[in-house]
Amino acid sequence: MSTLPPVGRTFGHLLVNTAVAGLTTSFLWFALTFWAYLETRSVLATGVIGGAYMLFVSASSIMFGSVVDHHRKIVVMRASSVSTLVLFVLAGLFYARVPGADMTDLSQPWFWVFAVLILIGAIVEHMRNIALSTCVTILVPEGERDRANGLVGTAQGITFLATSVLSGLSIGFLGMGWTLVVATIAVAVGLVHLLLVRMPQETEPASAGSDDHGRVDIRGSIAIIAASAGLFALIFFSAFNNFVGGVYMALMDPYGLEMFEVEVWGLVLGATSLGFIVGGGLVARFGLGPRPVRTLLLGVVAMGVLGSLFTVREWAWLYVVGIFAYMCLIPVVEAAEQTVIQRVVPLQRQGRVFGFAMAVETAAAPLTAFLIAPIADRWIIPFADSEAGRLALEPLLGAGTPVSRGIALVFLAAGLVMVLVALLALASPGYRALSRTYAVATPPAAAEGQVAPAPGQDAAAPGQDAAAPGQDVPPLDQVATAPGQIVVTASSAAAVAVVTPMDGHDQHTEEEPQPSA
Repeated sequence: MSTLPPVGRTFGHLLVNTAVAGLTTSFLWFALTFWAYLETRSVLATGVIGGAYMLFVSASSIMFGSVVDHHRKIVVMRASSVSTLVLFVLAGLFYARVPGADMTDLSQPWFWVFAVLILIGAIVEHMRNIALSTCVTILVPEGERDRANGLVGTAQGITFLATSVLSGLSIGFLGMGWTLVVATIAVAVGLVHLLLVRMPQETEPASAGSDDHGRVDIRGSIAIIAASAGLFALIFFSAFNNFVGGVYMALMDPYGLEMFEVEVWGLVLGATSLGFIVGGGLVARFGLGPRPVRTLLLGVVAMGVLGSLFTVREWAWLYVVGIFAYMCLIPVVEAAEQTVIQRVVPLQRQGRVFGFAMAVETAAAPLTAFLIAPIADRWIIPFADSEAGRLALEPLLGAGTPVSRGIALVFLAAGLVMVLVALLALASPGYRALSRTYAVATPPAAAEGQVAPAPGQDAAAPGQDAAAPGQDVPPLDQVATAPGQIVVTASSAAAVAVVTPMDGHDQHTEEEPQPSA
């Protein structure tokens, strides 16, 4: 039995190219964060940088999703690479013109202008991630999509591993200037490769010819989400989870840089990011099980436990092991959410729904980063440095530097909140509603020759089409699909008919008429 989903050559090229693009932008973004902290020793600066990154992702995601829906995915990816290349070149020229002392003076605008140029160049790359998620729907059979999403998580893990190692080494040995040069060259090479990739499975955007083609249409995307019972609950739960996760985003690097030299910290992040590869590989091999929403929530519970405990003592091995285990869970949680959206949202709306979800979810993390960084810098860490603070914290968090013990207190509280909210979500009506929505939208095994009934319908006999009440569905032999293309969408308001593979032919599914937005 195959251990990997049959993603095909086109998806493989897109996956690798997107991973390299993510490596390049993350490499430069991590390097900027390391460099900013080492030059300024300001937790506030790193918190603002991290928060601004997530804020820009949130503000741009709905627009990016609309661009993805209204254009061919390969064209979107190429445009993203061109934009990133231009912005990185501008950042390099700006860095070369501003004197070093002025660049690292936070009271002057030059550091912030430089950071924003790199920031926007990195943000544009997120449009490729939305496009890749929709490419899973286009290029991968429905029954294999959770495993394909696991491969995406594995690729992200490899990217994070290389990024973490290379960013620390590059800042430690080359400095910020040559780091910019390396990143710019890497973007240019990736763009050349992408220009050679062809995607014949998508001859035109899925939204072409629709009433909303060319519009952002937030209202229509919200209507599609609302039509899938429980999907809003999933998105807002993920948003709250990111709200808590913003604590780790803002403070994990300062904690690590207090414990390790920058070169060593880069190696530590690289080693622990093997967890991304392990977690994504396990999803690619075994899938997410029949209830991916439950898998997601249990994964978040485990993340909260780890996040609360991996800094209870200032032990390097505990921090490293804890980060590794935390990283193992991230691909599981992300693959579960993507798999649910790919099953219950129509293809022509997936870009905007993914963009909307990203906008809502990432909007939460900047709030935490902007709040917790100054609070930790101005109050929590000074408290940990005081005599009363040391006496109060030592029984719970052990001895250590004021910075590490103050951050450990924040991590402990954030992890416990994450556990509590995930357990409440498991007992909520929204969880049960989304589980039912997913079960209805998922067709049964093709080997059974059955079709998935819409709510209130009986299952159709083998070879017989299923239709939602009041809808006429054309015979399956009249549904045209491009060679190698999998056309599949589902929603809680429409049934999906499945043709059982015969005589070695590819599987095809029929897209039912979707509810108007």
